Amino acid sequence: MLTIGDFARLGRVSVRMLRHYDALGLLRPAWTDQVSGYRYYEAGQLSRLNRLIALKDLGLTLQQVGQVLEEKVGLEELHGMLRLRRAELEAQVAGDTARLARVEARLRMIETEGVMPADVVIKSVPAIRLAELSGMVEGYESDKISPVIQPLYKELMKRLHEAGVQITGPAVAYYEQTDEGVLVHAGAPVNVEQGKTYDFEVVDLPAVEQAATVIHHGPMDHVDVSFQRLAKWIEDNGYRSTGSSREVYLNCADGEPATWVTELQEVITRSA
Repeated sequence: MLTIGDFARLGRVSVRMLRHYDALGLLRPAWTDQVSGYRYYEAGQLSRLNRLIALKDLGLTLQQVGQVLEEKVGLEELHGMLRLRRAELEAQVAGDTARLARVEARLRMIETEGVMPADVVIKSVPAIRLAELSGMVEGYESDKISPVIQPLYKELMKRLHEAGVQITGPAVAYYEQTDEGVLVHAGAPVNVEQGKTYDFEVVDLPAVEQAATVIHHGPMDHVDVSFQRLAKWIEDNGYRSTGSSREVYLNCADGEPATWVTELQEVITRSA
């Protein structure tokens, strides 16, 4: 089972919204600890979350969303609803473009439900020293992370060049859930002394004994699908996520986004 923080990360929503959906009865946790009050979810509930978000972005009220979900709208009908809304959004002002992108991202997740990633590899990951810059975003949605992480990397590369520090491998990003939102870490591996003063942070990521990894091809705006498929594989194969993941950008510096290659790493342990 997944903690509410892990479920928010994999579902690309905020913890605050999950609590709200729980209060409205739209998406109940699979289990709630009666002593601590902690909420736990199953990876299979991502299916309902995807539909909930897609319907909300169609313009339905949450009350209407609840009614549609209880009627168990089929994939074909949902496709029709999404295509209709897409046509409406394309006719609107440019400010609606972000909403359209969210609808399309949720549609990709719905279409790939039940499809397992082809080449999941479980491996150990060595410790790594990173130069990094960080920034805060509201939630795990790609359209919130991309506008923050891309400028962070641009600025990091500039500062590394000015400091005469060489990058020793592919860039690595990771995320932390906080009370204020999600802290985005944009990092690059370096070989520098810890404690020396730079205009960027130097951090040591610990070694990982077991990580479920998969290669994501294409732009990072589509990475949500790969993460959710990986989460389903982890649960189906008797593992659970520890709540820590990394993105290793194997080939994201050059060429069109369609040619990008990213390794997704989800730290795992055997389920009890």
